[in-house]
Amino acid sequence: MKKFLVAIDQGTTSSRAILFDLDGNIKFTSQFEFNQYFPKNGWVEHNPNEIWLTTLKALKKVIKKASLLKGKILSIGITNQRETTILWNKKTGKPIYNAIVWQDRRTQEFCDKLKQKKYEKIFRKKTGLFIDPYFSATKIKWILENVKISNKLQKSNNLLFGTVDTFLIWKLTNGQHHLTDATNASRTMLFNIHDNKWDKEILKKLNISKSILPDVKNSADDFGITNKKIVGYEIPISAVLGDQQAAAVGQSCFKKGSIKSTYGTGAFVIMNTGSKKIFSKNKLLTTICYRLNGKNTFALEGSIFIAGAGVQWLRDKLKLINNGYDTEQIAKSKKNNEGVYVVPAFSGLGAPYWRPDARGVITGLTRDSDWKTLVRAVLESVAYQSHDLFNAMRKDGLKPNIVKVDGGMVKNEWFSQFLANIVDIKTERPKVLETTALGVALFAGYQIGVFKSLEQIKRKWKKDKIFKPKLSNSVRKKLLNGWKLSVEKTLL
Repeated sequence: MKKFLVAIDQGTTSSRAILFDLDGNIKFTSQFEFNQYFPKNGWVEHNPNEIWLTTLKALKKVIKKASLLKGKILSIGITNQRETTILWNKKTGKPIYNAIVWQDRRTQEFCDKLKQKKYEKIFRKKTGLFIDPYFSATKIKWILENVKISNKLQKSNNLLFGTVDTFLIWKLTNGQHHLTDATNASRTMLFNIHDNKWDKEILKKLNISKSILPDVKNSADDFGITNKKIVGYEIPISAVLGDQQAAAVGQSCFKKGSIKSTYGTGAFVIMNTGSKKIFSKNKLLTTICYRLNGKNTFALEGSIFIAGAGVQWLRDKLKLINNGYDTEQIAKSKKNNEGVYVVPAFSGLGAPYWRPDARGVITGLTRDSDWKTLVRAVLESVAYQSHDLFNAMRKDGLKPNIVKVDGGMVKNEWFSQFLANIVDIKTERPKVLETTALGVALFAGYQIGVFKSLEQIKRKWKKDKIFKPKLSNSVRKKLLNGWKLSVEKTLL
């Protein structure tokens, strides 16, 4: 009988389930998009029930496919959009408000007040994060203060919080387990990365009760078994990782100094720093890369809020393209960017700026500028933002000589080459671009003993193509100067 591992990859715009064989090859994928809600300027929400139902639908399709292939699913791993915040009724399992998405900026004013009280040093030292609306803590605070039923439920011990992984575990196990892993916990701004506990002082400052928080486990661990009435089968859930950390595992970034950059809805650079926590002087985040057997491996991370989301904006809002694949030929059709830049600060700017108040800007338009110029400028913006992150790493004394890239955007050959040109680093693309799903599936296999070591997991990684920088220093410098001026206008 064939043996499989399944990854639930619950992302910002879609829920997926992917069936892998034990060599890390994709055998089947099921994917369903769900709605994005923008109730006010800077607000981004999801319906938690849509997240759950699309996830369950995708998982059931994959289970059915495994059966048709005459195979057995040994285990499930869950990877998820991080920081997105859900609060629900413990008795009914019903969310008390929409999921507040990681991109959401509504708590900016509250974050500013915390900074004015000089709390940022305390938060940064304990959690590795800056005070920002991006993280879960102030989103929880907002729901507690704005949704009336929350106080009543909290007092009766019937209110639960979770990032998306926690909500899915709760649903899949029919309310038997309220759990998360260390990587997701480390993105809440409530978790002390030194002692691996929810931080009492921070909880007190934010007036959040510890009783609503999930128990925190290793990234490869026992997260319960799927409920037969709900899923149709009892399958162990054996790994949980935030999506960017899962991509680092899928890219085999187990060695200190290894680095990956994922280009999905947002773009995220993670460098493995081993057992050492590096606190960046250039506004990069200190976070947990993964935790195995009670031991943390740490990472330095840079977060870009708008990458593939910019391409979706071109498709859904401006109606300039029919799908993301069109952008490659459109970008190639232009000799250069004609001096046009897009700074896609649709939900603020992430690292290394951390300006939640920033909004998008287009500069350099002339009568000769056309829609194709705009499409190219959106793609270019992702490479320029990546340069800013790598530049911050260089200023911190870290000099990567190769970066592993993944995510939907790097299927675009033009973008992958332009990225290498601008960051001026050799970039390596793997054969399996679904590294996020692969990473958590491999950790699920590790937990149940299919893989005995990280070295064995590393052997599953296969190279597809290397992109070497091909741009002269003078041209690169000119392009980056144009970008810098555009960012300055955004930050005015």
